[in-house]
Amino acid sequence: MGGRVKMEFGPYNPTSDAVWLAAFVDTQPKTVLDVGTGTGAVALCLMARIDGIKMTAIDVSDEMLAAAKKNFELNGKTADFISTDILSWKTNKTFDLVITNPPYFRGMPAAHNAHHNADLTLWTRKCIARVRPNGTFATIVDAAACAPVIAEISRHCGDIKILPLFSNKNTAERVLLSALVGRAAHTTIFSGLPMNCDAVLRDGCATNDIISTGQM
Repeated sequence: MGGRVKMEFGPYNPTSDAVWLAAFVDTQPKTVLDVGTGTGAVALCLMARIDGIKMTAIDVSDEMLAAAKKNFELNGKTADFISTDILSWKTNKTFDLVITNPPYFRGMPAAHNAHHNADLTLWTRKCIARVRPNGTFATIVDAAACAPVIAEISRHCGDIKILPLFSNKNTAERVLLSALVGRAAHTTIFSGLPMNCDAVLRDGCATNDIISTGQM
């Protein structure tokens, strides 16, 4: 994002997924929950784009949260950090926006104890439960793993937006998803964008701006 977000090397170094997810948010939320914040990349990218956010960041890994706190300090940002598992978190709090880059990957658990092999249906359901009425849920997932996420979103949300992201293949590699809780069923599928789009990754543009202007 042109140097607007600074990250220390740590237990997990974020990928372009974090930048894309933050760029896909097309509202002006005041309260945001970042589920599985890791080292804080999604939250920090979003706060670099939108002023005045009260951020809550949760993660099951204390090591990740410690790294996230350092990254927030590095960027002069603040958040409420909570060590908890979204799948078992007992709370009545709701938020204007809930964002998550979920653990859609499979394989052996990492040393930092972050989620692997998660039930994406349950993960999505628990995230949506933390969205206030008419609030927004947004996520990015591997294209091969998006079916259960879309199915769960459609049970609780409307105004669903789907944006595929392509690499050098002729099939999507990632899928961006957002939806409004409690709205009537309606789905918009946008034309795909290349995952190496400089306007988003380098310049920090929102995906809405890219789609509306046709800039690649």
